[in-house]
Amino acid sequence: MRACSGSSIINHIFSLLVLFVKWTKFLEEKNNLFWFVHSAGWFGFALVYYLSSLLHDLRDIFVVIIFLNAYAGWLFSIPLRYIYRKVWNYKPINIALSVLFTSAITGLLWQIVQNINYWEIYKHGFRPEQLIYYTKNGLFSVSIMLSWSVLYFGTKYYQMLQRERQNVLHANTVAHQAQLKMLRYQLNPHFLFNTLNAISTLILVKENDTANAMVTKLSEFLRYSLDKDPMKKVTLESELQALRLYLDIEKVRFEERLQVAFHVAKDCEQALVPSMILQPLAENAIKYAIAVQEQGGTITVNVDKFGNDLLLELADNGPGAEIKNGNLFRENGVGLANSRERLQALYGNDYSLVVANNKPSGVKVNIRMPFETKVNS
Repeated sequence: MRACSGSSIINHIFSLLVLFVKWTKFLEEKNNLFWFVHSAGWFGFALVYYLSSLLHDLRDIFVVIIFLNAYAGWLFSIPLRYIYRKVWNYKPINIALSVLFTSAITGLLWQIVQNINYWEIYKHGFRPEQLIYYTKNGLFSVSIMLSWSVLYFGTKYYQMLQRERQNVLHANTVAHQAQLKMLRYQLNPHFLFNTLNAISTLILVKENDTANAMVTKLSEFLRYSLDKDPMKKVTLESELQALRLYLDIEKVRFEERLQVAFHVAKDCEQALVPSMILQPLAENAIKYAIAVQEQGGTITVNVDKFGNDLLLELADNGPGAEIKNGNLFRENGVGLANSRERLQALYGNDYSLVVANNKPSGVKVNIRMPFETKVNS
């Protein structure tokens, strides 16, 4: 008997937890949350109205009036939501004037309905001689509608701040993930091993000046890659300088097999871009386009401005790859997913990263982002 009782309690607790989870998910939808809070607020108004009526010797029929008045307030305040959506992006003074005007009109209309309900039901069809009496106690109703409006804007601003806070937390999370991933790109053991091996070879063949130059370039590249925050922006000029350092280091390995071409519009050099946004793409191109071909290949970097956008393109003339719906399918391919995450965190939806086949052969990656400089950033 006790076992059955214990099992029943556990089932009840589990059912309550399931119900709570479903209810939480239901309220996560902004539209559902509005209707719940809106209805709960007017129910609370009716409850307070009823409790205050108990202080007076009123007939039971007054409960019907309370219900009708609360329902009328529930209906009259719904259009305010759609009006405030329209004025949401107005200047603060215009928003304030819109709230005062709409609250006043809605409150007066609501008060007229309340007075009619009271006269019709409680006073058996009484009508005042002057029309001004239809708005009696209108100031109280206007204050209720104004309170509804303030709560609406307060809730909306709170939700907006919560979304921004979540975006910041997400951006920080992505930043840490990106930083860890970039360490893998920047400090790739094969890259370091091959570079150090090339330097060692240069020393053995007595090309000390070249070896010293390569050590300097490797040091500068590693310092740049480790010092730069992956969620910060740098000038395109410094980003391209770091990319050139990386490619110069790789040219020691591939010599004439690796050719590089830069085409950069002059008015783009001071544009701001995410740090190390191109290096993972270049690493992919070297791994899948240059290293796999006996004759090597060419990596081309194009930068231009179109309207208010900055356009970056990194292309190779390698054997190409399978591309479906803008996604690149390469075994153990890295770089693109990380770049998308960082661009999404920095620019929201105001960016694009498109992978396509290059002509006559190879792969090209096009990135579009807002054109920003230190002056307007």
